[in-house]
Amino acid sequence: MSDGILVVTECADNRFRKSTYEVVSEGRRLSDQLNTSLTVVVLGSDVLSAAAELKHYGADRVLVCEAPELADFDSDRFTPILFDIVTARQPKIVLFSASIRDKQLATRLAAKLHAGLAMECTGLALEGENLIATRSMYGSKLIAKVALAGTPQIAALRPNVFPAAAVEKASEIERIQVKLVPSRIRLIEKRQSVAKLDLTESDVVVSGGRGLGGADFSVLETLAGLLGGVVGATRSAVDEGWRPHADQVGQTGKVVSPKLYLACGISGAIQHIAGMSSSGCIVAINKDSDAPIFRYADYGIVGNLFELVPAIVKQIQK
Repeated sequence: MSDGILVVTECADNRFRKSTYEVVSEGRRLSDQLNTSLTVVVLGSDVLSAAAELKHYGADRVLVCEAPELADFDSDRFTPILFDIVTARQPKIVLFSASIRDKQLATRLAAKLHAGLAMECTGLALEGENLIATRSMYGSKLIAKVALAGTPQIAALRPNVFPAAAVEKASEIERIQVKLVPSRIRLIEKRQSVAKLDLTESDVVVSGGRGLGGADFSVLETLAGLLGGVVGATRSAVDEGWRPHADQVGQTGKVVSPKLYLACGISGAIQHIAGMSSSGCIVAINKDSDAPIFRYADYGIVGNLFELVPAIVKQIQK
């Protein structure tokens, strides 16, 4: 078995998402426990220079798969490439990030390999050589530990849960000859959304909940803009139609771990706390002094957010 653990990365615009470093770091930890090698796969166009970064996170070997046709994600083309790599190298474990893109790849690869797959993992452990995954189920109402059957054992790790740790390795970079298969997908037009940081990538997140009272989040957008951050929301705000699901923070939304998290008008339901409790500094603003959010906050302000947030904005502008 030439490769004990294989990690599939997500590289766009010649840079990796933060979740890639988390998955590679977890792959390194498991590789050390199994006393085996860690191989990382990079797919895309002109990704060779970015691939060198992975030596700082413990990759023993980096497989680079480059082609102009891989510039845009296409599961019809990416999946066969990964299937060929896994079939040739026979890894024991294959790890992905549980991003929208990689969940597509993980499910298709597992189906082609007839292998076990655990999605949205929040913890991984080894029992001998068997991978045990901790994951939420039934809308996060149940936390389960599951054993993966078959080979390889495939897991998709929830972003912002696993720490990224720097481990220097003299990584060997190997370029793989890419065999492209015909795709059923034809890119007609690409429209970029309004430029903003992804919730999971931002160092500052300003979130609003039911306390906003409606769809007007402009007071939070102004504050987030001044701090170089993005706006998030609770499930209740999303369910009301005030914000898109892409902005939802929590067990059934996105898990974030920014340096600064501001919770405005958020009571602090446990499902929301599970999505932001790993933040570096948590600041809560709520008019209810008994709101559960204050138990998790580093700093708490009791008061009306529509008076306090504009006051904070004025101080920042000064």
